[in-house]
Amino acid sequence: MANHLSAKTRIRRNARRYELNSSRLGRIRTFVKSVETAISQGDKPAAQEAFKAAMPEMHRGVRAGILVKNTVARKLSRMNSRIKALG
Repeated sequence: MANHLSAKTRIRRNARRYELNSSRLGRIRTFVKSVETAISQGDKPAAQEAFKAAMPEMHRGVRAGILVKNTVARKLSRMNSRIKALG
C-alpha cells in the first residue's frame, strides 16, 4: 500500500483514468463491431454508414491517447478497402 500522499493521489487518479479509458475503448469496439457485422452480411450501404460513425470514434481514441495513430489509420484503411470490395 502507498504511504506517500502523492502515491495515494496517483492510485486514485489511475483508477479514474482506467475506468474512463476502458469505457471509451468499449465504445470504440462496439462501433467497429457494427462495421464488421455489416461487412460480413454483405450490406454495403449499412457498412458505409457504420464506417462513417466509427471513424470519428477511433480518431477520438487516438486523441485521448488510448489508441495508436498508425494502428487506427491501418485499421480504417483495411475496413474501407473491404467495404469498397463489397458488390
